[in-house]
Amino acid sequence: MPGSVANLGSGFDTLGVAVELYLRARIVEVDDRGAGMLTVIRSTPAVNGQNALTRGYATVARRTGRRAPAVTVEVDSDIPMSAGLGSSAAATVAGIRIFEQVTGPLSDEELLGAATEAEGHADNAAPALFGGLTSVLERPGHDPIAMQWSWPEELRLVVATPTVGLATAKARAALADVLPRRDAIFNLQRGLALVHALQSRNFGALREAVQDRWHQPARASLVPLLSDVLAIRDADVFASFLSGAGPSVALLASRNLDRVSQLLKSMYERAGVAATVRVLGVHLSEVMAGAAASGHGRTV
Repeated sequence: MPGSVANLGSGFDTLGVAVELYLRARIVEVDDRGAGMLTVIRSTPAVNGQNALTRGYATVARRTGRRAPAVTVEVDSDIPMSAGLGSSAAATVAGIRIFEQVTGPLSDEELLGAATEAEGHADNAAPALFGGLTSVLERPGHDPIAMQWSWPEELRLVVATPTVGLATAKARAALADVLPRRDAIFNLQRGLALVHALQSRNFGALREAVQDRWHQPARASLVPLLSDVLAIRDADVFASFLSGAGPSVALLASRNLDRVSQLLKSMYERAGVAATVRVLGVHLSEVMAGAAASGHGRTV
């Protein structure tokens, strides 16, 4: 399952894109006589206590009412944990996909509904399930809907991940309960502009389109160098934003990627903050890979 970068600045709790960092789960044993649970017998990195794979498997089993076998799995992940790169969503979706593998296919609605319930929100679950760029529509009393959008093939995310983690719950606690109307309008305008800029490949519009007043200002004190990264103005950098709840940050670029990586790395080195910088492509589903240049959305 792919990791993901959610929010993309202005698209708070709405947009997410799957990236080429992966969690891989291997089924070791399936026992139809078992208690219908998923058990992780080995995980790299190690995970203590109940994990998201187990939670995803149990959630979809309860929601569908299907008789589930006992499954044991081994897990390897290169998605850093507590980093704002969708590690929990990838693990949740892996548990759900394993359930699907051992019991039979599920609809896209069933998959996203179970993943959202287990994960708590849909913006990371949708790209982990369907790949590419997704937006979500959560509906009271109903399962959420995901919409897929094209992502320009040449556009990369240059991501810096500080070694210090940040729990999503702590990052959410920093947010205000009430937002001024002018700020809500500001973000709504830019969120729509961001989707349009990506569909039309108007990279020059991205810097303005990712601007945010909802979540990034409130989280600046929790995320090393966030304000500095958001202030980057460089000819090779189209835009910059917080990755999910952080503490990872992301730049959008399509050329001179080594230079952009070094630019970001040098900022953290000068500040004395240990961080890993990665250049990530977008993980596309088979459907979206075949239609990457179409510019049309798809509801799933």
